[in-house]
Amino acid sequence: MSTDTTLDARRTALIIVDLQNDFLSEGGAYDRGGAASDAARALPPRIAPVARTLKQRGGFIAASQFTLWPDADGEPMISPHLKQLRPFLRRGDFVAGSRGHATVSALEPFIDVSVWKVAYSAFFNTQLDWVLRRARIDTVAICGIVTNGGVASTARDAHMRDYRVLVLGDGCAASTPAAHDTALADLRTIGELTTCEAFADRLAT
Repeated sequence: MSTDTTLDARRTALIIVDLQNDFLSEGGAYDRGGAASDAARALPPRIAPVARTLKQRGGFIAASQFTLWPDADGEPMISPHLKQLRPFLRRGDFVAGSRGHATVSALEPFIDVSVWKVAYSAFFNTQLDWVLRRARIDTVAICGIVTNGGVASTARDAHMRDYRVLVLGDGCAASTPAAHDTALADLRTIGELTTCEAFADRLAT
C-alpha cells in the first residue's frame, strides 16, 4: 500500500460500482422486492461532489453496471446463488440499455465510460482495465455497492493489476454496518481508506 499522500487528478479514476436505478431508485427491481437499502440510496449525493471535483481537475470517471442478459426466450440469465438471494428478480430487470440498468441520474452526467458486468468485480470480463490504461490512469478511487461484494472485488482486482487503490469508505454501503466495517478493515491490506470529502480536498489542492 502506498504511503504517498499526493494525487495527480489527471492520472486518477473514480470507479462507481453499481449505483443503478434497479438497485436504488423508486420503482426499481430492489425497491419492488423490498431489498433497496437506505444506506445505498444515501451514496449518490455524497459521491456527486467528488465526481464533479475530479472532472474539473482533469480526472476520469468510470461506472460499472450490473447486467442480467436475456436468454433465447427473453428470461434473465441469473446465477443460482443470486436467484436464491433475490427471488423477486424477473424479466426486464437490469437489462442493458433500460432505465433500471442505468446509473442514477445524480451521477450519470459525470461518467466518461460505463462497463457492463455480470459478476462482482468491475474488472471481470469487462474492458475497464483496457480503458483505464489508455486513459493513462494509475490510481483508482472506488465507491459504490456493496462494500463486501462489488467494491471489495473491484479493489482487489485493481490491486492485482498494479493500480494504486483508494477506497472511499463513506462512499460505500453494505447490507449491514458490520459487513461494511469488516470489509473496509480487510481492504486496508491492499489500499488506502479515505472519505469522500478528504479525497476531494486532496484533488482540489
